[in-house]
Amino acid sequence: MGELRIHSVLVTGANRGIGLGLVQHFLGMTNPPKWVFAACRDPKGQRAQELQNLASKHPNLVIIPLEVTDTTSIKAAAARVGEHLGGSGLTLLINNAGIAKLKSLDNETLEDMTQVYTTNTVGPLLLGQAFLPLLKKAAQGTPSSALSCSKAAIINMSSSGGSIEDPYLWNYGQAVSYRCSKAALNMLTKCQSLGYRQHGVLCVALHPGWVQTDMGGAGSQKPPVTVEESVGGMLKVLSSLSEKETGTFLDWKGKVVPW
Repeated sequence: MGELRIHSVLVTGANRGIGLGLVQHFLGMTNPPKWVFAACRDPKGQRAQELQNLASKHPNLVIIPLEVTDTTSIKAAAARVGEHLGGSGLTLLINNAGIAKLKSLDNETLEDMTQVYTTNTVGPLLLGQAFLPLLKKAAQGTPSSALSCSKAAIINMSSSGGSIEDPYLWNYGQAVSYRCSKAALNMLTKCQSLGYRQHGVLCVALHPGWVQTDMGGAGSQKPPVTVEESVGGMLKVLSSLSEKETGTFLDWKGKVVPW
């Protein structure tokens, strides 16, 4: 397993939970990225206080305002990231922002299905499109032709709740809109891997585990995995990804999750 060496990374949904954990881990690396871009809806709001505290201590952390369902916001974010990077590219895009509505099959609505799909599936599609020029630039700037997270990559935060073969925790919560959005995100990841391979961009869907976050812990049971464990595991997985893993669906321990 190689060490994860990345020049720059953008994490969406970075103000809490797994997103914040990823930002903290990147900043704490032995060789941290030159740029860590932490994107969230309201960078100056109360819910981004921990990010603001980190930014005051780490000059390589830049907080970027981003609403993943708004094309104008996405384009503005890509432009701001590009300005900071100067002539260099973006090594790693982590599409972590997501929402869940814990509705049953009987109670699911058009509004919730649409909102969850737009955030969890369309958002990562639009972000991939907007940041592709910067990802291509990063890929072109590395000597190796082999795909890796140190060259250029899109990581889509999925869930085994979206596995059709083995729908994780069905008896705990049906969350139909969430499951459908993640199954679709897995297909998007496969499509991105096929479309972006020629540009040197690796694409993988990751299941972070059932994690102790505001979203993961919304029900009556306490999830078994801490943010620290999940993020630490995922960064190990990222450091080991290569050509053969592009277009796959893996969990935070590196195991293949059935589609």
